[in-house]
Amino acid sequence: MSNLIQQSLPLTSARSPLLQFLRYRGKINIQRPKQPHYERARVVAVTQPKYEEPPKALTCFQSRTQRTATQVENPYNAILAREVRNWLDHSQLVAVFHLNSISADDVFRVRVQLHKQNMHLKSYGRKIIGQAVVGTAYEAIMPLFHSNHCIVFSPNQQQVNAMLRITRKVPQMVLLGGIVESKLLSRNELMDFAQMPSLQVAQAQLVQTLNMAAGNVVQQLQAHQVNLVKVLDVHAKGDVPAEAEKETPKETT
Repeated sequence: MSNLIQQSLPLTSARSPLLQFLRYRGKINIQRPKQPHYERARVVAVTQPKYEEPPKALTCFQSRTQRTATQVENPYNAILAREVRNWLDHSQLVAVFHLNSISADDVFRVRVQLHKQNMHLKSYGRKIIGQAVVGTAYEAIMPLFHSNHCIVFSPNQQQVNAMLRITRKVPQMVLLGGIVESKLLSRNELMDFAQMPSLQVAQAQLVQTLNMAAGNVVQQLQAHQVNLVKVLDVHAKGDVPAEAEKETPKETT
């Protein structure tokens, strides 16, 4: 009644509406929202846009082997494969290392130290290595390239000791094997090869041994002749005083 009286009387003061915000009692799950009402779900299903499915290419129905068989070869990989083959053909020493996690600065320092010893540190992909050695005598080294790796090439086979001395300071480089004079060697065989003397030293030792054998043979053959000469010399020197005593006249008293 009071409200009606106030509405009929002239407005002397303005009344502001009272607003009260109510929060939803349950926690809204964003990942799994509540399913809409059936009628609303029907409207959503009808208004859902439909797009045409793109046509599938022939490669979608092919196996991995068929796709790789028909893959176009990269000409740059062929150039790198020829480079790897050239390194293998003109290097007397090839060492394969497993490369663990290492910074680029450490790799650069090792590359510089090897370059000072006329050795070259390279790294190629397994596909390029396989393309370079397939059908050749170097195909046996393929099991060494299943993981991250690096290769050291050297034109001198006697630098195994220098290479091991440099790489020993880098524990991230693990020696797996190598090729010396077209012969595949394991890690232990490379270690033994590093302890062997150089080819010039081995040749000098062989010549010295042959000279000693020849000298012993000559000495044994001449032993009887030398002994005979010595005996005759002693015998000849023993006869001279006797003849001189006979020729000297005795003094008479």
